[in-house]
Amino acid sequence: MLTIKENDFLLNGKPFKIYSGAIHYFRHLPEYWEDRLAKLKAAGFNTVETYVPWNLHEPTKGVFDFSRRLDIEKFLGTARDLGLYVILRPGPYICAEWDFGGLPAWLLKDPDMRVRCCYEPYLKHVSDFYAEFLPKIVPNLITNGGGIIAVQAENEYGSYGNDHEYLLFIERLLREHGVDVPLFTSDGSHSDMLSGGTLPHLLKTVNFGSLPRAEFKGLRKFQPKGPLMCMEFWVGWFDFWGNKRHRTRGAANTFSCLKALLNEGASVNIYMFAGGTNFGFTAGANYGKRYSPTITSYDYDALLTEWGGYTKKYHAVRKLLLSVSGQEETPLPPEPKLQTVGRVKLTKTAPLFSNLESIGTTFKSVTAESMEYFGQNHGLILYRHTVTGLYPNASINFDGLADRAYVYLNGAYKGVAYRAANGSVRVGDMKTGDVLDVLTEAMGRINYGTLLHDRKGVKHIRIGGQIISHFEVTTLPLDNIERLAYGENSLAAVPAFFKGEFVATAQDDCFIHLKGFTKGVVYVNGFNLGRFWNIGPQMSLYLPGALLKASNEIVVFELEHCTAAEVDITDKHILAKSKFLKLF
Repeated sequence: MLTIKENDFLLNGKPFKIYSGAIHYFRHLPEYWEDRLAKLKAAGFNTVETYVPWNLHEPTKGVFDFSRRLDIEKFLGTARDLGLYVILRPGPYICAEWDFGGLPAWLLKDPDMRVRCCYEPYLKHVSDFYAEFLPKIVPNLITNGGGIIAVQAENEYGSYGNDHEYLLFIERLLREHGVDVPLFTSDGSHSDMLSGGTLPHLLKTVNFGSLPRAEFKGLRKFQPKGPLMCMEFWVGWFDFWGNKRHRTRGAANTFSCLKALLNEGASVNIYMFAGGTNFGFTAGANYGKRYSPTITSYDYDALLTEWGGYTKKYHAVRKLLLSVSGQEETPLPPEPKLQTVGRVKLTKTAPLFSNLESIGTTFKSVTAESMEYFGQNHGLILYRHTVTGLYPNASINFDGLADRAYVYLNGAYKGVAYRAANGSVRVGDMKTGDVLDVLTEAMGRINYGTLLHDRKGVKHIRIGGQIISHFEVTTLPLDNIERLAYGENSLAAVPAFFKGEFVATAQDDCFIHLKGFTKGVVYVNGFNLGRFWNIGPQMSLYLPGALLKASNEIVVFELEHCTAAEVDITDKHILAKSKFLKLF
């Protein structure tokens, strides 16, 4: 069992340093868990850390999923079999550049919802989830023969609030369900963050990427005694759509900062060891000066690439950890195998507006309500209004647009408004009987800071300053594309789904290049690989070989414009890279 004595961790009574690396089981297919964990072990780590995404495990209230890449018990068992301990961070909020910070979107159906505080309905939902989830975890605690040595209570709470009664509630829930290993908090080292995010009697850890002595000095103001630990030592960073370059951190800089951290006698969790992928619609967003949605890749410039390949940073950190822990080098697991399939023609087209009944659910609504109001988590939502009256040279304006609205009048595209630009769309003259369509895309809920209540869709649609009433609202979660009706290929049919087939000779990884496409989503054999957008920095999508069969189907959903109905599937991955960006 992990215990604390003065300034040290003890494991089964002996001094123990935690050398941990972050691998989120839900960002990797289960076929790759053993490979990523073995590479962690081979680099001198003794522990793996993972978050838990409540929103994936309970996508609908009371409906739980612990299958496939959400089979956390299998992940924990694989780690145990490899001789790795586990640090578990079950939120309920996780940040992680993940949609809504891991909180389920259905919380936002309550117009009065308050999260991460003692709002009773929220606490009840957290209690219900933990009642389902924690019994699966408790048998995997080290006290019960498993590998979990410590569990986090909430996450970076001092960056959001200071409701200590809420933190105590989370602590009580964990203890009441049998979590008897050490609990801890993690925050930035600033006094305001540690004031808001910690409890006096729980171990405090801090998150940073450089200057460890200064960071730990900040921690010592709140925790004069106790083991030092950096719960997130950032070896890279994440990217937003529209970044000109993929953000990176050099191996030498990472090595020197990590060495300085270890020289402080501290334990560490590398964030990220293997970043993986924001498959589907799971990527979140930040809001600083503007709304900034996260890209599909969670490469993070981590020690392993998105597809599990070694980096210079991996070898530098491995050399350091093996040295400080006194371990011998062992043979490394092999590099991932990559393949090139070649050009794939997309020969069939399913226009979105011709398939609304097939893949959508339509409601009558007096007002333009959010996705969450209609029980929708992700995808698109269409607001259709039949005009009455006369509106010369009309402009369509939005209140509470989240996030990107495509405007059509009588089926003709008129323009797009984007939340980041707060735009409006001029549609021209409108008269009685005209049909106005507003197709709104959700691009990721805000995952950090005080703007978490990020409902998708739109609050009001206006003609000039006049609020429009009475809509047919069609929810389009885009999770049922097997229902689409395809016809002959037509590039002019956008927004549309383009389907093709290809043969793969092996289950090796590869990458889909979408030159000629603009913005949308890609599915392979029904699996949603994630979003693409030609503004970069991500210019290709990772296709895990485990998804492939001898004969495969690919569907590309294009929202805006395409010049050729074909894709290129190769062994080359493209993130627009910088030579070096000084992140810390």
